Amino acid sequence: MQTDLSNSSLFNHKSVMTDEILFSIDQYPLISNSKVIGIDATLGGGGHSYELLKKYPDLKIIGLDHDPLARKSALNKLEEFKSRIEISPSNFANFKPKEKVSFVIADLGVNSNQIDSPERGFSFQKDGPLDMRMNPSLEITAENLIENLSEKDLADLIFKYGDERLSRKISWKIKKDLKEKGKYSGTKGLAYSIAGCFPPKQRYRKIHPATRTFQALRIAVNKEIESLERFLEIAPDWLLPEGIISIISFHSIEDRLVKNSFKGDERLKNLTKKPIKPKEKEVKNNKRSRSAKLRIAQLNKLKF
Repeated sequence: MQTDLSNSSLFNHKSVMTDEILFSIDQYPLISNSKVIGIDATLGGGGHSYELLKKYPDLKIIGLDHDPLARKSALNKLEEFKSRIEISPSNFANFKPKEKVSFVIADLGVNSNQIDSPERGFSFQKDGPLDMRMNPSLEITAENLIENLSEKDLADLIFKYGDERLSRKISWKIKKDLKEKGKYSGTKGLAYSIAGCFPPKQRYRKIHPATRTFQALRIAVNKEIESLERFLEIAPDWLLPEGIISIISFHSIEDRLVKNSFKGDERLKNLTKKPIKPKEKEVKNNKRSRSAKLRIAQLNKLKF
């Protein structure tokens, strides 16, 4: 099932840690007094870019997103700044800027629209196809993965990307269902099957027992870890001397990669020994922000 792109008002994502992102960009010398170009590597609905463009009148932003619905929504949100925003249909792992920029920001979280739209297949709150593609043009869906991977490989994937201790039991149950009952009808069917692998007391906690497995499938479908590794490798080369790179991550795999990259890359000066976390007020108003972690680094003046 393809996402309906005719109504971009459906895209109602609340950007996370906006104040902290603005603070991170303030670390770039003289940003308020000069013409600056920055890259929003995960444009989404345009929330972070909107606040940046509003604060800095001379700023121009290049926004990247491979989700067509996100790009259409961002165009609407950023209409008043259209002369200062350039939107590219690109995954940040494949992008090559034409010139060096002063900062790069990235929010690695799944946007609220993707989660809340049943036709995207990211969530089990409402039934939808087992899709999970951020970019609808990708060939592999979550359904393809669970059908084509071996029981062992599926278990390994769920454990690696979901940190799910019951990964082997879950994988066994999924493959058993496929063999005996055929394809799952949708996300709810898969989630129900996964929940059955847990003891009764664990099935009704605040966090649904299928959450980690769904996370793992989403990461694998979209090759999120491979893309992030590539992005961390190339993004410093996009920056001018003393340029800033700010990345918000949402789970331990991402945060560990960002942390190690900022510490180990000789091109960068790590500005956050510990990650910056959202304020209590933001977490209260937006529960999806509770696991967010922001790390900031700066390109050294010397060229390597």
